[in-house]
Amino acid sequence: MSDFIIGGESIAVGETRKVHLEMPPLYTDTSMSIPVYVQRGRRPGPTLFVCAAIHGDELNGIEIIGRLIKSRSIKTLRGTLIAVPMVNVYGVVSQSRYLPDRRDLNRSFPGSKKGSLAGRIANLFLKEIVAKSDFGIDLHTGAIHRSNLPQIRANLDDEQTLEMAQAFGIPVLLNSDLRDGSLRQVAADQGAKMLLYEAGQALRYDEFSIRAGVKGIINVMRHIGMLNKTKAKRRIKHFVARESGWIRANESGFIFHKAHLGDHVMKGDVLATIADPYGDIVGTVTSPEEGVVIGKQNIPLTQEGEAIYHLAYFRKPDSVAQSVNQLQDDLVPDDPTITV
Repeated sequence: MSDFIIGGESIAVGETRKVHLEMPPLYTDTSMSIPVYVQRGRRPGPTLFVCAAIHGDELNGIEIIGRLIKSRSIKTLRGTLIAVPMVNVYGVVSQSRYLPDRRDLNRSFPGSKKGSLAGRIANLFLKEIVAKSDFGIDLHTGAIHRSNLPQIRANLDDEQTLEMAQAFGIPVLLNSDLRDGSLRQVAADQGAKMLLYEAGQALRYDEFSIRAGVKGIINVMRHIGMLNKTKAKRRIKHFVARESGWIRANESGFIFHKAHLGDHVMKGDVLATIADPYGDIVGTVTSPEEGVVIGKQNIPLTQEGEAIYHLAYFRKPDSVAQSVNQLQDDLVPDDPTITV
């Protein structure tokens, strides 16, 4: 195993190093850099990158990575772990999804060394991190005022990627097409197998989502041979959804939610009611099909046509809901003294 070079720094076998990838400074002349944690095992194995906050207001992943690199489970690492707690540092500072040039970094890959700010950062991340990795896990949350049930999105038609998604150990797996300009797309072009983990909401920590994320990454590391495998106490059943869709408000007003994340809903079920400023009901949001709620709006205000619930459609939705409850029980999110 030769030395591993990131950002011009060489990391030897068995070494752990914190590296900073320099980015363009702020107009205040404040230096900016992407923090990178690199841990190399003493034994050979694959290279995995785990990254968070490509969207700067999606903070759950930062805490997931913080707990991951402190976990006793990764002390016997094989290969190389590259952990990037925040890619869009500008967005984290300003609590914004976007970069200062108002571009979405996750639509700016592969970028260019001489392009826009978004293009330059995308190009830097691609060359320094993605191109040196065999596998990747990208951590996301729902957008502002929206929550997502823990879920994996990936190209599940690829057998190796499907096996990684199943190993992660959460019930909901979404077969998701690659989007132009996304990190997943360029990772695929580089030959890296990649998962996208969605859980929680922007600008908030969600303990259940964090615990599921840490445990899931460690499960994947065991699956790809970076950590020793252990006997699972109780396996979480996984379910692949080939279709999902957003249900939209049919009126503007003040919304009262009846359905929540992880709920199994039937066709025709009332998911929410919409009232006018006097409290009179002016509309109802109903489920068009049987499914499981994997995303929802949190703010109690809505405009006609606004997306309110995200439903995934499975062959056995009731089993999915049961597995979600089992996962919540296993992770014991109400006890902060228990660590993964």
